[in-house]
Amino acid sequence: MIHPRNPGTALDPAAFMRVNRPAAERRAASLVARRSLKGVHQAAWLLNAIACMDLTTLAGDDTPERVRRLCAKARRPLSEELVTGLGLPEMPQVGAVCVYPTMVAPAARALEGSGIPVASVATGFPAGLMPLDLRLSEIRYCVAQGAREIDIVITRAHVLAGDWAALYDEIAAMREACGAAHLKAILATGELETLTNVHAASMVAMQAGADFIKTSTGKEPVNATLPVGLTMCRAIRDYRAATGHIVGFKPAGGMKAAKDALNWQMLMREELGRDWLRPDLFRLGASSMLGDIERQLSHHVTGRYAAAHRHALA
Repeated sequence: MIHPRNPGTALDPAAFMRVNRPAAERRAASLVARRSLKGVHQAAWLLNAIACMDLTTLAGDDTPERVRRLCAKARRPLSEELVTGLGLPEMPQVGAVCVYPTMVAPAARALEGSGIPVASVATGFPAGLMPLDLRLSEIRYCVAQGAREIDIVITRAHVLAGDWAALYDEIAAMREACGAAHLKAILATGELETLTNVHAASMVAMQAGADFIKTSTGKEPVNATLPVGLTMCRAIRDYRAATGHIVGFKPAGGMKAAKDALNWQMLMREELGRDWLRPDLFRLGASSMLGDIERQLSHHVTGRYAAAHRHALA
């Protein structure tokens, strides 16, 4: 099911909530401690993680050829032997491929006909410290090149200074520049100091029209953590209760193991429900995690762990 886009609302700081960090940490820890997925159930959840993955390359030495290899992996993330062994009717695909703006056109060509969207970071990623007119121009460039999703970064200084009107206006302008492309607002939560700030930034981003809220750029010292994810999911839940509008969620950075994919999906299931276990409302911003997911699926099929080099990323 594809949900209507979030149209946004007026800025309303009254929607902000204070967050008790120890309580959030206890709740997040309990979610993953009391659930254990084994056998065919674990395999099903790992396959769902692949469908919700934004396969990503954001390296300074990216080239069109590297991006083409990544797109080939996005089209066929598993070997034919695994697909047959798992009894799948067809090859699974990832949720999107995420690249830098100059790599959007090669990615769009490589993914043509697959139905997999190209997502592009923009707005001076990862710091976002460019003049607003240049950030908006970068968004328009990415859309013109074929990006269907735009991962923008917010100005952290607006959050740290409590300048919510400036943050709202910035994101609203970015949403307008995206046009038909979906906007994912990266909050860079590792640089926002408190979970209370994370909740407030989440609410402002949604009020300004973000289609997704995203934890991190993957470049901060601390990236996606479950307490931060819990806080953002509850902000999504609060926003939906207040407005009826539905917003997606994307954790990114620091996720390397198949267990991470299971933990994040468990958080979505418990806090937001089954609708947030589909790629239209949930994405995992990771690439290295795919290799471990393949190893776990291979173990499920064969009873043995394959060497890591047998599941090269691209």
